[in-house]
Parts: sequence; C-alpha cells; structure tokens
Amino acid sequence: MEHSFPSCSELNRRQWLLGSAGAAVLASTAPGAQAAKLKTRAHIVVVGSGLGGLAVINRLTAMLDGAQITLIDSKQEHNYQPGYTLVATGVWPVGKVRERNADFVPSGVNWVQEMAAEFDAANNTVVTTTGQRIAYDYLVVAMGTHQDWSLIEGMDVSAIGQKGLTSVYPSPQAAQATWASMDTFRHKGGNAVMTLPATPLKCAGAPLKMTFMLRDRLAQTGMLYKSKVTFYSALGTVFGVKVVNDNVLARWRDLGIAVETTQKLQAIDIGAQSARFVTPEGATSDVAYDFIHVVPPMRAPDAIKNSDLAWKDGPFAAGGWLEVDKATLQHRRYKNVFGIGDINGTPRGKTAATVKKSAPIVAQHLVDVIAGREPGLTFDGYTSCPLIVKEGSAMLIEFDYEGRLTPSLPMVEPLQASYLAWLMKYHLLKPAYMAVLKGRA
Repeated sequence: MEHSFPSCSELNRRQWLLGSAGAAVLASTAPGAQAAKLKTRAHIVVVGSGLGGLAVINRLTAMLDGAQITLIDSKQEHNYQPGYTLVATGVWPVGKVRERNADFVPSGVNWVQEMAAEFDAANNTVVTTTGQRIAYDYLVVAMGTHQDWSLIEGMDVSAIGQKGLTSVYPSPQAAQATWASMDTFRHKGGNAVMTLPATPLKCAGAPLKMTFMLRDRLAQTGMLYKSKVTFYSALGTVFGVKVVNDNVLARWRDLGIAVETTQKLQAIDIGAQSARFVTPEGATSDVAYDFIHVVPPMRAPDAIKNSDLAWKDGPFAAGGWLEVDKATLQHRRYKNVFGIGDINGTPRGKTAATVKKSAPIVAQHLVDVIAGREPGLTFDGYTSCPLIVKEGSAMLIEFDYEGRLTPSLPMVEPLQASYLAWLMKYHLLKPAYMAVLKGRA
C-alpha cells in the first residue's frame, strides 16, 4: 500500500482535529461521582466475557461491597471486534484486536472457565458444559450471538481465505485471511459478491464497510475497469435506518456498486466459486464469483434459545433472543435477570456503542433491585456505526430504537463523510472501548 507524507500544515490540522474529537469522546464517557458502595451478600452470576459482561462486572465491583460475583465463560482471548473490518481491509495488523481476558477480570471475581450449556431460570441456576450447577441470586446474560453458518449449504469457515472466500465475522484470523484474499483480488479484479442475511446482526454496518472498502481498494490499484461489485441483500434494504439506507444506496449508485435486495445466500460451492441465491418466492440463481464476502445468519446461542429466558412470541422469538424490557434491559418475567449487549431481544442495539451506553444502566438497575428499588433509568436503544466509505473517510451514524439520528459530537455531521469520523474510528474508538471494558466509562 502506498501512502503520501502529509505536509506540516496538514499534520497540525490532523492533530487539532484528533485532539478535539478525543476531548469530546472522553467528555462523553467520563464517569460521574462515585456513590457509596451498597453492602450486600448477593451472589451475581455474569455469563459472557465480551465487552458487555466485563463492563458490568467491573462496574459492579466498584458499586457493591461484599457481593460474590461469578463469571462463566471459557474464552481466554478478548477480541476488539469493532476492529475486525480494519484488519480485513488492510488498515490494521491483526494484533491490534487481540487481548487477554485475564487482564480485565477484577481480582475477587470467581471465573468459571467453562461455557454455559443450560439455564434453569425457575431454580435460579446455570448449568455449565461439564454439568456443574451454579446457583445465583441475580443473573446478567452477556452471551452475544451465535453465527449460524449451517444455514448456508456448503459453507466451511475453515476455508476462509481460500479461492476468494472471505468473512469478517468469525475471528481475528478470519479477518486477517479476508484481507489476504482482498489484497489478491484488488490486483486482479473480477466479480465480487457481497452478502447480507435477513436476521438481526452484530455490527450491521460491517457488510457495508466491507463493500465500500473493497471498491476503494480496487480504485487504488486501477482495477475497477476489470471488476464488478454487487451487494446481495435478503432484507429488502441494506440498512435498517431509512435515511442511512437511502444515503448508502445513493453513494453506491455513484460508485457503480450494483444492489440486489431480495436475494438470500442459500448455498456456496467453494471449489467452483459459485454462490446460489434464493428469492422470497423460491426462485434460485447461481452466481460465479472471484471474491465473496459471506455474512452468516445470526441468532441467540442454544443455551438461551432453548431456555425459558428466551422470547416465546413476537419478532424476537424466532432467533431465541433474551426477553428483556427494551427500556430497562431487565427480564420481563424473571426480575432478577438482566441482559447486556448482542443477546438482547430489542429493536436495535448489537454494537459496542450500545454497550457503552447501556452498561451503566444495567449495573445501576441491578444495584437498585438488590437494594429493593425499582429500576429508574431508561435506555433509548442508542446504536452507533462509524461507517467507512473509503480509506481516510467515514460517516459517524448514531441512532436510537426509533431509527432517529442522535448525533453526539457537534463537529461531526451524520450522513456526511469526513476525515474526522475516520480519525475517530482509526484512533479513538478502541481507547474508548477499553475504558468501557474496565468500567471507567
């Protein structure tokens, strides 16, 4: 990748912009005055060691005196998943998204290094994969999503990076392999197929970022004339917020990116480099590709989906998502249970930014319930997507449950691509993430 060196004036401008944005981010995440700790002997179990689970644990250890806190999760590595798209497009090295979970678990927390296999909500018990039964007084579910690759016939996650097969979602290794494939493709050109399933997704902007960046990488190598990029969506749209959807579609028209909005990826033949799509009416078509980005359908992990904690009816039942009140994030039937992050069955909110805003609410509501008070805060569904449109330019999209834009930084206009939004994605969002992870923001 070739880069030009900025002038002194440009460096000064960049430093000023970065400092201004950094001050705004830190101001928006700075914790308030610490209240007196609540004395309690309650046993709190947190299932999941991603951003949501660890953010709540770190907050609770600062808010409670005498509580027993148990973390259930076998994962040893903590991944900065918002950075996967940067790895997968050649912007970051893979090491920038890999950390150790042990570095973020507070002392005094009992870490059960197994996965949760079953929830017995009626008896306030979690059953682990080895059959260990762990009773709780209060439960926080932070299990994230299950990537249901089995719904794509012929898909093999271990083959990502081979014969043009890519996906940013499974792991840092998959993101790294995706960049290797993208780097090869951008020097040769050909037919690129980008996909989007109809299920709720973690970071629903990632498939759009990958599409923008693939096109930008082709432009950088002068291979656009030999290439075609088509985005195949099963949603009927490409993004769930209409003004954002319309903005992206307009940009793609200008960039020559084709869009199909009623095509679900049904099967893939990795060896033949062919993808089969199906319409809602059942019509199928086979598309040859040189590069394909596959986004898996997503649902709740089996342990929640098969439990009484899952939604039983309504729009979130099919995915088995956790049945929480969207405003309080407290379980609607089991009042000693809360959800944080991607596992929640709510209208929106499967991003790290959602956890940033909701973790203080979940922690405070749990403390309130322990103290015998009703939860009194309201979560508005805040979701944020730094939507990269090319190297060095991005839009900072922020919105709530209703799909209303909720810009938080006065120097960043939503729906307008800017270098400042790129700087935030590249430089500032991981430090903000780490502050949330440690319960400091």
